[in-house]
Amino acid sequence: MNQVKPAPPSISASACTQSTEALEIELLLDALYRAHEYDFRGYARPSLTRRLAQAREHFGCRSYSQLQDLLLHEPTALPTLLGYLTVQVSEMFRDPGYFRALRQEVMPHLKTYPSLKVWVAGCGAGEELYSLAILFREEGLEDRTVFYATDIDRDALKQAEAGIYKSDRLALFTTNHRRSGAKGSLSEYYHAGSRAVVFDRTLRKRTVFAEHNLASDAVFAEAHLISCRNVLIYFDRSLQNRAIGLFAEALVRKGFLGLGDKETLRFTGHDETFEPFVSKERIYRKRGKL
Repeated sequence: MNQVKPAPPSISASACTQSTEALEIELLLDALYRAHEYDFRGYARPSLTRRLAQAREHFGCRSYSQLQDLLLHEPTALPTLLGYLTVQVSEMFRDPGYFRALRQEVMPHLKTYPSLKVWVAGCGAGEELYSLAILFREEGLEDRTVFYATDIDRDALKQAEAGIYKSDRLALFTTNHRRSGAKGSLSEYYHAGSRAVVFDRTLRKRTVFAEHNLASDAVFAEAHLISCRNVLIYFDRSLQNRAIGLFAEALVRKGFLGLGDKETLRFTGHDETFEPFVSKERIYRKRGKL
């Protein structure tokens, strides 16, 4: 007697659509890397997918394949797409306790060096850079420090170099600065207009602005302090390991690494390279050679 074989399980239309979109996204990211050398393949998928969906809507594309076609054949689409893929959300002296810890705990050690190099990785529009430049000026270290401000987004770097921010952000900047243990008024460092404030160009006179991709580029300089906050949370585990490996390679012996409050070195493969220095503020110190 012949047995009737059970029918294969059905695949819902929504599941099929999700699978197709996931494939399209992988192909889009591969095209972005191969055509323009921007590597987002190691970014965490949930947040990246949300940002790609916003970009697809902006461009009026019905699919990610159509967005890929636009990317490959319309060069002017690239800067806009990068604007969606790179997260440019920051503020001056963000998380004031972090800057207070730098001022009180880290600065005494940095003051022992005759010259300093500070790497602001993923600097975005420059809020972190100017915060550190002001902090170093207030602590008397500006004239012996070179800052490296890097980001994957050229437009963000242009904004950072300009140092111009909307006036309605100034109240928050001022409050954060005061809470960071400031030794003066933030108003000493900018010129205010009706709609925007321009930060003093002397704050960036010792800054090198450069494109740098933590997913694909190598170490370019030695550093005594690296500040890379609220960047690693957008990477998958493999890319986090790569980025922290770059930081470990770049830092001098007993150099300092500052991360965001939702980021940690645990489970990265590099936790033995660093020791917690100010745990609450996610400031780590590279271990010295035994």
